[in-house]
Amino acid sequence: MAEDSKKKTSPGEFIRQVRSETSKVVWPTWPETVRTAIFVGILVLILSLFFLGVDSLFGWVVQNLLALV
Repeated sequence: MAEDSKKKTSPGEFIRQVRSETSKVVWPTWPETVRTAIFVGILVLILSLFFLGVDSLFGWVVQNLLALV
């Protein structure tokens, strides 16, 4: 019933809608893209070191607990 009320969009109309929506997108400039990529790289490095530390700590705790058994 709900599907009957939906209007089908023709391929031509779909392409027009896509072009209309992509013209509204604000694309980043090259310096913004580089700055964002550097920021992401730094955060990945920091988080990977953090999780390495947490994983090592948990591994050490589990090893010590298993040594008690």
